[in-house]
Amino acid sequence: MRSLALLASLLLTSTAAAAATCGNDASGFNAWKQQFAQEASAQGVGQRGLAALDATQYATRTISADRNQKSFRYELDEFLRIRGADTIVAQGREKIANNPNFYGALEERYGVAPSVIVAIWGMETGFGNFMGDSNVVSAIATLAYDCRRSDFFSPHAMAALQLVDRGSLSSGTVGAMHGEVGHTQFLPGNVARYGVDGDGNGVVDLTNQVDALASTANFLAQKGWQRGAGFQEGQPNFAVIQEWNAATVYQKAIAQMAGRIDG
Repeated sequence: MRSLALLASLLLTSTAAAAATCGNDASGFNAWKQQFAQEASAQGVGQRGLAALDATQYATRTISADRNQKSFRYELDEFLRIRGADTIVAQGREKIANNPNFYGALEERYGVAPSVIVAIWGMETGFGNFMGDSNVVSAIATLAYDCRRSDFFSPHAMAALQLVDRGSLSSGTVGAMHGEVGHTQFLPGNVARYGVDGDGNGVVDLTNQVDALASTANFLAQKGWQRGAGFQEGQPNFAVIQEWNAATVYQKAIAQMAGRIDG
């Protein structure tokens, strides 16, 4: 692996940042990192972000998962069973009942039904019980390098480095296989755009429950959530739930579970 010192030298001697060259296996990853470091520096990424990029490794497990995706092919009833919908509904009701002031404040500020936020939380990580086992920056960098996914993931890779500079991520942050992070699994670009410092400590950290749930409410509000409107299929806010995940069965599952949480 190239050293950070070499990357810094390349940055100093480069007058313009060319687009990094993608690849389809690990062989070109280190060369891509050098090129992407130039782009990152040109966009203002600092030493911490560049060091995190330098420390990344080609994420073989991420590539394997990305090229063999088989999720979301189930019928809704089977999908709900596999995802443990009954447990999510029961625990979701309990979460809201145990902390009504917190969820009430979220709804007051963002207008989003607490049941939807909690259903998403339960679906994404089992209420924070499993937030992933992959290095976030390595996963995102690998997908940005991979030619199949460069256009989509390159902005997220840049955002990840910027978030490292801000202290929202580190080179050791662990998340999901595709680089999603925190209780509700935001990609880095969405952390940068929709992330909220819910607990007021000066850092947006989606591994923090308060920040994550406030950020989720903010995401839905920014996507057009209509306060007090319905969120089942055919109702105004179902279109906002569709912004959360592209899979139709996932969208329907969130709406259905949230409706059951509301009782």
